[in-house]
Amino acid sequence: MSDRFAFEQRPILGIGVHAATMGQALDAIDDAIKAKRRLMVGVVNAAKMINMHKDPELFEDVTGSDLVLADGMSVVHASRILGTPLPERVTGIDLMTGILERGSREGYRVYCLGAKEEISATVAERFRESYPGVNIVGRRNGYFSDDEEEEIAREIGSLDVDVLFVAITSPKKERFMARWAEHLNTTVVHGVGGSFDVVAGFVERAPESWQRLGLEWLYRVKQEPGRLWKRYLVTNAAFLRMVLSAWFKGLFGRKAA
Repeated sequence: MSDRFAFEQRPILGIGVHAATMGQALDAIDDAIKAKRRLMVGVVNAAKMINMHKDPELFEDVTGSDLVLADGMSVVHASRILGTPLPERVTGIDLMTGILERGSREGYRVYCLGAKEEISATVAERFRESYPGVNIVGRRNGYFSDDEEEEIAREIGSLDVDVLFVAITSPKKERFMARWAEHLNTTVVHGVGGSFDVVAGFVERAPESWQRLGLEWLYRVKQEPGRLWKRYLVTNAAFLRMVLSAWFKGLFGRKAA
């Protein structure tokens, strides 16, 4: 049980995931902003969990987050199969939207980092239109070299930011968040992956019926089959093998005991 939150962190395939609802996660974020207490938010789905087991640095970066949430329905299903059930999925994009909705009432200061330049500009404008109470204090596209990272982190750190959205692909996103946490001087840092592409209309999000079934990955494959089918086939099969292996070990371990 974490001393910091009113909800547990539960082990799923060796990774601690917080058993939080969307409302609880938003409350924890709001509490952190009001207390000016740093909160790094990490999200996991099937593909990231597989990559975390292959990449020790990614594993350390994600598990070092203060709040780790289940972005994918596959993680929620796995938690229930393995006897450590999570209450619901808390997707990165929905959490971002919830933060902005609450931030519009509370006057959050937000910085947007990531995506292509035209997408970054569009996202900032749409946030200003849709959430007029949010103060977009700055933005920058996600195309920069490792040598530029410190300068960018220090610039963000000078702006008294409440929430930093990082829309960069994994694992660069997690590495940036972990490496520059101290310099960012930001209360809440949330890695939102490809969410800016959705907000800008560059990528179409799956309908809610597909989301409820945990088939957002299939909807993405349908949009870009040539680029994505193999990636999802490999990672989904590996995740299923890992879950079944853990389930069998737990089943026979209980019988032996």
